[in-house]
Amino acid sequence: MPEPNLAFLCLLRVPGVGPSRIRSLLRRFGSAEAVFAAGPKAWSEAGCSDVLIAGLSSPDREAAACNQRWLDSPGHHFIADDDPRYPPRLTTIAASPVALFAVGDAALLGEPQLAIVGARAASSQGRENARAFAEAASRAGLLVTSGLALGIDAAAHAGALETGAPTIAVCGNGLDRIYPPRNKALGEAIAARGLLVSEYPPGTVPKPQHFPQRNRIISGLSLGVLVVEAQVGSGSLITAKLAAEQGREVFALPGSIHNPLARGCHALIRDGAMLVETVDDIVAELAPQLRHALPAASAPNAIDTVVGDPLEQRVLAALGDDPISLDQLASTLSLGIAELGAALLGLELAGRIEALPGDRFCRLHRRV
Repeated sequence: MPEPNLAFLCLLRVPGVGPSRIRSLLRRFGSAEAVFAAGPKAWSEAGCSDVLIAGLSSPDREAAACNQRWLDSPGHHFIADDDPRYPPRLTTIAASPVALFAVGDAALLGEPQLAIVGARAASSQGRENARAFAEAASRAGLLVTSGLALGIDAAAHAGALETGAPTIAVCGNGLDRIYPPRNKALGEAIAARGLLVSEYPPGTVPKPQHFPQRNRIISGLSLGVLVVEAQVGSGSLITAKLAAEQGREVFALPGSIHNPLARGCHALIRDGAMLVETVDDIVAELAPQLRHALPAASAPNAIDTVVGDPLEQRVLAALGDDPISLDQLASTLSLGIAELGAALLGLELAGRIEALPGDRFCRLHRRV
């Protein structure tokens, strides 16, 4: 596909210019070159603010030239909204990106996608749920899309990759760096086996306002959005709200009433999101929209790994989804603290339980 010219890349880098304003300028003046040639008087007549006029008056040609060189690397893509590779679903959303930068397999943009999002400071059970749902969704033929953030996002990407399937990460910064740095290895794996996407040119540093903006792309690319864990007022709920406004399906996992990270999901369910317990629930709801037949999803029950030690089996059987204190558990099982502590440590190391603040414990389930 033809690469963008320098003027177009300059236009994308002008501070304060969003997709709607870029399209307005291109319609008025005909091309990016003509926009810059028009001059301050014409820009003012076109309704540009003083800040925007200042940006148009001194375009960052050096940074744009760096972007052109970045695009020369194998696997680096520039996908304008008139490019056949530009995902049709994204054209239907408000303020759709004028162009996307991408690293990896750009053909994945057209695949049927399920967004999985949630809390950065997720619980162990939340991360396990995200990973398991991503694995099951990938096996069912849905491509998992998320935002490469810590917590639920990272677990969802990892779950998809573990099945050998690709995954898409939508980033809130330029793709010359991976953010957050702790997800560098994961981001590199996604670029190699899936796709990194951003509307921000290379060299754009991550800023707080970028992430709510990128959320509209995560939901816009997808048939539906699954929220795994979220606090009330979190960015994940912004994604869910955008999904609903875009006509996408919204799914939410219920959680313990004692888990503050479940409250956002419970609020979504009260507001009409579909409560889901298995990927079968999601596939059934999305079936009318899918472009091709999906294989049957796996059985919808939680799977617990068998624990060999009899005492650990007894302790595991006494634990539920709600946290219980060490003293309560010792009283219930008539065990000494030392003996119980050894069994709990074994279960925790085996990944069967989660230790919580205040000497409390709860069971971990692997949902599919």
